[in-house]
Amino acid sequence: MASISKSKTGRRSIQFVGLDGRRRTISLGKASQRISENVKVRIEHIISTKQSGDALDGETARWLGSLEGPLRAKLAKAGLCESAESRATTTLRPFLDSYIASRTDVKPASREVWGHTRRNLISFFGADHDVARITPGDADSFKLFLLAEKLASTTVHKRLQFARGFFRTMLRRKLISENPFDGVTCAASGTQERQRFVTRDEFDLLIDVCPDHHWRTIIALSRYGGLRCPSEVLSLRWQDINWERGRINVPSPKTEHHEGGASRTIPLFAELRPFLADAFDLAADGAEFVVDERFRKSAMQPAGWKACNLRTTFGKLVSRAGLTPWPRPFHNMRASRETELVETYPVQVVTSWLGNSPRIAMKHYLMTTDTHFQTAIDGDVQRAAAQCRTGP
Repeated sequence: MASISKSKTGRRSIQFVGLDGRRRTISLGKASQRISENVKVRIEHIISTKQSGDALDGETARWLGSLEGPLRAKLAKAGLCESAESRATTTLRPFLDSYIASRTDVKPASREVWGHTRRNLISFFGADHDVARITPGDADSFKLFLLAEKLASTTVHKRLQFARGFFRTMLRRKLISENPFDGVTCAASGTQERQRFVTRDEFDLLIDVCPDHHWRTIIALSRYGGLRCPSEVLSLRWQDINWERGRINVPSPKTEHHEGGASRTIPLFAELRPFLADAFDLAADGAEFVVDERFRKSAMQPAGWKACNLRTTFGKLVSRAGLTPWPRPFHNMRASRETELVETYPVQVVTSWLGNSPRIAMKHYLMTTDTHFQTAIDGDVQRAAAQCRTGP
């Protein structure tokens, strides 16, 4: 245990037995009793944790991390901390740049997205900010900074998630004593507002205005195949289609880095077959990919898959068909297909075909349609039962 002594001149000091068993004294000068008590408690905790091998609590770690000047030098001389000269400082930008560049296990597109959070962190804290000095209060202020940028709540949610990941790595490397971003979140609201069920009648209108069979195939694979666009749609090859067995092996660039996620098998859906058959008849000799390879070459960028103007052209087709554009155009066609399929097949079957999980399907894909409401209003139990067998 440490103790506080006071000289006749009013100067206070802390006496304690050091880690080497020697009795030591640290002079605090004319410090108040409150400050002296605080230093005494910190010294006792530092000695206790060093003897037991435990980690410092967050409050003491922050106190020690911010400590400078003569008191830090005295604690360092007593073996309770590093001196200011020997203390390693990890600054924000060098760490982030090194960490992001080292993550060769993730796709380039992921590193590019992380770069947005990197830019925000550096803009707010400064490139040369010591990561050990970032507090939970600072993390809260960073969240407010993102919100002030008028970013969507989903974007703020993801960037705080990435920030937590960066600082979790710092914690594992013992560069910081706690993760200041733990518990700093932002609800990703607005998912339902961005959902839009694409009806079969709307699909037919879109097909009627397509300029060629390539676009008809892109839209059919998205709406009736439930494929991710552009990555899965543009990766599908003719050899992936087994016409006799009615199966399609769907390559999945998005999930290929997960075990068993390189591809999945889906049925050759009855609604999809005529579009693929038409595309096969019109394909050039020796064609490898179902959709013209020029789309794929345009989409494959160094940082990963890009939309290669698919959204722009699709938006023009929507307007030409006399429809109102909807958010996340390709995602909502895929989500519409999943919503249809769960009316007929168990959710675990549908999610295995679509390549997501029941939890993700419920949160981001499955929708309540006007047909559901009308069936309930009409009280048509037989119709509802038939929908469970045949789909909406």
